[in-house]
Amino acid sequence: MPTVAPLDLDGHVVATAFLGDIPFFASAIGAIHRLDHGHKVTEANDGLLACVRDEASDTLVTGGEDGKVFRIAADGTATLLAEVPRKWISVVAAGPQGAVAFAEGRTTRVRLADGTIKEFAESRTVEGVAFAPKGLRIAVARYNGASLHWVAMAGQPVDLEWKGAHTGVTFSPDGRFLVTSMQENALHGWKLDSKPGGDTRHMRMTGYPAKVKSLSWSAKGKWLASSGAPAAIVWPFASKDGPMGKAPLELGTRGDVMVTAVACHPAEDVVAIGYSDGMVLAARFSDNREVMLRRPGKGAISSLAWSGSGKLLAFASEAGDCGVIDIAG
Repeated sequence: MPTVAPLDLDGHVVATAFLGDIPFFASAIGAIHRLDHGHKVTEANDGLLACVRDEASDTLVTGGEDGKVFRIAADGTATLLAEVPRKWISVVAAGPQGAVAFAEGRTTRVRLADGTIKEFAESRTVEGVAFAPKGLRIAVARYNGASLHWVAMAGQPVDLEWKGAHTGVTFSPDGRFLVTSMQENALHGWKLDSKPGGDTRHMRMTGYPAKVKSLSWSAKGKWLASSGAPAAIVWPFASKDGPMGKAPLELGTRGDVMVTAVACHPAEDVVAIGYSDGMVLAARFSDNREVMLRRPGKGAISSLAWSGSGKLLAFASEAGDCGVIDIAG
């Protein structure tokens, strides 16, 4: 069995990520913990609601109950990027060219590298934001669909309509598909490369017994892994129409124990799977082979993250029992 270096923290840990080979753990109280030649702590938000890794700069971006957005560097330095007094920043996203998006209420703001902030208004509350892989463009998840905005150009947004509450959003790595998670235990997708004036193709991905709170694209973008079932549900996106008419893989099935977090390996077609009882498995797409990485713990797994080399896997939980798994160990 791989070796596990445990880290016990107080309370809910919202996210984990690697900056270089240093694992970071962002707790709900706003403390950012890192294992860098010992256990070190950076105080950021007063009440942390969201934390994502910015791949372009290898930093973290956080938002919180204090209305502040911070960038956390690999050495733990916290830089205030923006502040919206008396608002909760529960949605953040990192994009190309140093751009960062954050949202509160019905407003999404994009802060460019030079400090300029652009605002985008929605008719309903913003639930999720994602940057497109190419070009400075954002997708905003909201009630009854998603909106696409070009950040640098004035113009009407593209509205992608689908009835219901959309709670999260992600672009496929090649930019051909947009997928949202929904309040009604489903994913919904749009094919974005339709011909101008042509119909947008819809993709319904249903059958989940619980809400999908964790999504992860495989290294080459051919698969999308998801939580919300007693297995990791992995949808095929290699063909031109994505998963339409195709069944997903079901990996790491465990009776009535729910999958709460997924993270695809940075190079291999392998997914790390975290469960509601704290167990962590790895499963391979090609033959469903499974390896247990961690036995059940105190709380549900809230986040998983691979190091860039794919040799280390960090996990965080709702009860604060976190750690790093050495796969080669």
